Amino acid sequence: MSGSSHGHTPAAWTGVIIAFIGFCVSGAFMVLANPLGFWAGMVIIAAGGVVGMIMRAAGLGQAKRTQPQPKGQLAHSEG
Repeated sequence: MSGSSHGHTPAAWTGVIIAFIGFCVSGAFMVLANPLGFWAGMVIIAAGGVVGMIMRAAGLGQAKRTQPQPKGQLAHSEG
């Protein structure tokens, strides 16, 4: 994955961090048996996705490829 820059953008990191915080909030309130707090955490998770998409649209995400990548061969030596 490091060769394809998968997820190595500010948009990806920000979206995932916000979603992780929402996951923690939802988990804590689920254990505390507080449905309102649980659903607030779920809203934070969704907000992480929205923020990531907005940042990607603003140019902080990975650029779209215009040409398909050729399929590479395995990098191993025989012999």
